[in-house]
Amino acid sequence: MTAPDTAPSPQPGTDRGELLAERLFDGAVGALELFSVYLGTELGLYRVLERHGPLTPAGLAERAGIAPRYAREWLEQQAVAGLLEAAGEDSAGEEASGEESADERRYRLDPAHARVLLHADDPAHVAPFAHLLTGIGGVLPRVAEAYRTGGGVPYEAYGRAFRHGQGHINRPAFTHELPTAWLAALPDVVARLEADPGTGPRPRVADVGCGQGWAVLALARAFPHALVEGVDLDEASIADARDHAARAGLGDRIRLTCGDAASMAAAGPYDLVLVLEALHDFARPVEALRAVRAALAPGGAVLVADERVADRFTAPGGRVERMMYGWSVTHCLPTQLVERPSAATGTVLRADVLRGYAAEAGFRRCTVLPVDNDFLRLYRLDG
Repeated sequence: MTAPDTAPSPQPGTDRGELLAERLFDGAVGALELFSVYLGTELGLYRVLERHGPLTPAGLAERAGIAPRYAREWLEQQAVAGLLEAAGEDSAGEEASGEESADERRYRLDPAHARVLLHADDPAHVAPFAHLLTGIGGVLPRVAEAYRTGGGVPYEAYGRAFRHGQGHINRPAFTHELPTAWLAALPDVVARLEADPGTGPRPRVADVGCGQGWAVLALARAFPHALVEGVDLDEASIADARDHAARAGLGDRIRLTCGDAASMAAAGPYDLVLVLEALHDFARPVEALRAVRAALAPGGAVLVADERVADRFTAPGGRVERMMYGWSVTHCLPTQLVERPSAATGTVLRADVLRGYAAEAGFRRCTVLPVDNDFLRLYRLDG
């Protein structure tokens, strides 16, 4: 998925107020459609359609365990939005449009759309955006109050929906790109992880801020000689990660711990430490990086993946920049301000700021890696 990094310029003579009104209208349509995707995912409707479709509203209701009238309305909305295909006697807009026809109309999930909406490991799977927005929507009044008081909103307040969305929006990249293209940029580290330890110590990897554990699972599969460990402050995320590890049959090669980055200093040595889409969320990033550096084995490295934002503030900004600031004002900054003192980085962690954090933590080198990704920039830190 490619997102342009520049903002379009309005044509001369256009009414800027009308343009903004149209943009907000389009935003409302998009937000409502994402909420409908949340319903389709949460209720298993897409899964039923893929397995049993095309289906009438009654067929979907019976197989998914929902009320028939809700099934019909959701199916019609999904077809109008272009997410599902409608097939029936009036699907082309013919005059027949009575209740009987509406009930008999069948709906189909296009396999290409199933990649986006349903297949969790597919690189095109961005349906978790719906869960992320649902989690934010449920806590917005608390965010507004935090703005008034200067306080914060705990991560756990955003609930299971946000936790699911955050874990699963990164799952395809962590599953496919991390053990291949990303680590290919660190060949010396890969050689250490692939080495058969014989009777010596096993190679060790740590994922700091591991969330639901998808990166931990991917590396445990890719490097069978390595012991892969994950640590996260959120107990519910660690519980999810343990469940995923058990289901994958990898529990004997994975360790998952609820704790903070400061505990890493005493837990090493590690050949590789990952900080994936998490550093900007740390209230004390320099302290965390200092602990990570102390945990490195000689010759080991840290792989940081964080937001691919612009090098400097520019307004208006492109879509990626707008999205990152959107997460920042509704989620990342409020969660960071729960702890005090806090660096209050927000989501928009620019490369120069990250380099400054790494230098203050004692790293001798911070290198931007030549890895293409529309949303993430990768860094190698050497102690």
